[in-house]
Amino acid sequence: CPSAASVSRRMGRLWIETSALPSGQVHFPLMGAFQTIKEFLMKIVIIGSGYVGLVTAACFSEVGLDVWCADVDEARVERLRRGECPIFEPGLPELLSRNLQAGRLHFVTSAAECVEGAEAVFIAVGTPEGEDGRADVSHVLEAARSVGRVLNGYAVIIVKSTVPVGTTAMAGRAIAEELRARGVEVPFDMASNPEFLKEGHAVDDFMTPDRVIIGVESARARDMMSELYRPFMMTNDRMLFMDSTSAELTKYAANAMLATRISFMNDIANLCERVGARVDLVRKGIGMDRRIGPKFLYAGCGYGGSCFPKDVKALIATAGQHGYEMEVLRAVERVNERQKRLLFDKLAGCLGEDLKGATIAVWGLAFKPGTDDLREAPSLVLVRQLLEAGCRVRVFDPVAMENARKVLGNDVFFAADMYDAALGADALAVVTEWKEFRLPGWKRLRGAMRRPVIVDGRNIYDRERVRSEGFDYCRVG
Repeated sequence: CPSAASVSRRMGRLWIETSALPSGQVHFPLMGAFQTIKEFLMKIVIIGSGYVGLVTAACFSEVGLDVWCADVDEARVERLRRGECPIFEPGLPELLSRNLQAGRLHFVTSAAECVEGAEAVFIAVGTPEGEDGRADVSHVLEAARSVGRVLNGYAVIIVKSTVPVGTTAMAGRAIAEELRARGVEVPFDMASNPEFLKEGHAVDDFMTPDRVIIGVESARARDMMSELYRPFMMTNDRMLFMDSTSAELTKYAANAMLATRISFMNDIANLCERVGARVDLVRKGIGMDRRIGPKFLYAGCGYGGSCFPKDVKALIATAGQHGYEMEVLRAVERVNERQKRLLFDKLAGCLGEDLKGATIAVWGLAFKPGTDDLREAPSLVLVRQLLEAGCRVRVFDPVAMENARKVLGNDVFFAADMYDAALGADALAVVTEWKEFRLPGWKRLRGAMRRPVIVDGRNIYDRERVRSEGFDYCRVG
């Protein structure tokens, strides 16, 4: 046995940790017969290969587990089998390639192909916003039913998707119904394990988490979840166990708190403009209070993405179902929607009320740096306002151009780079704070634009420096 492998007894069967060895290529004489390493790896299943599912699958396979990822999108599965990463996330393509090659990561098109023999099954499918603001959990329940149709031995079924309170219990009932329909009795436990991944930092967040929230109802499930996450807790145990209902609510409450901080600072920024204060100094002043801290206190043109807008609406809807009004969160939502329209108002103020015929350059389309995600992005609100006003719009984003073409079509000009976007522009709007936008060649930019006007939606520039380069400069707060 090479020194890289350690052998121990776990859950009544042999467990071999082989993170340093290529699965399926090295053989050991165990229990009187030669068997491959892969036969002794702990097997887990991830249902859903979207953002959360794919990161979860790749990171678990990286620490030596035998991971099977099921998704009904056959084209997506084929791409993943070829090692093509369908989303932009730093570090993720390398994990996929390495673990596919090692034989620890597999992609299939149905749960029926992989649930047998799994000790843990993660449900990581989408929960889109419904018409009434509530999260649509139909995909979660269908995934649970697909597990119930084939489950043949004890496993912990873990809801990883962001779901309203009570969904984990509903998924458990769906599995039980399928087992009864089959006429079999198979023991299983349910768990809630919400994700706290930041787009652009998801791999690091998973591998070195701030905390792992786990909702379980049995000691056996708790032991299994502890075993799964132990490789990520080598230096500090940051696992917090609670009941499933509390775990589900923790996810929503965390995102709602962060959204509240953003909207609060945007409200303060708008007040600063009216009273003559500087929001950057106000932010530093309140952030020095240890009870408050400096994070998520940056003023700007609003938050977007797949989590904050949807989760705030879902939490408001959940409260409404239980006869309670979330008044603070309703204000958070209103402030954010208003803030997304701020840049258009500032452009109109700089160029005159009638923007018809003006050429506007837009730097940044993704809802934040480090991702190609345009969901609920402030940039889309601005671009649509500009088009409705009769403007010509030239856009550039370092990674989100392909996704933007699907959304905006031929309505805008997709520039080759940031300076191409600014060519002939009457004004430049900075919407996403990509690092490459932080220190532009000012003379080159000034020469490209027809009028030297910059509206900074993320406050990434020093006002005096920009004005010294001959620009009219406007920022938030």
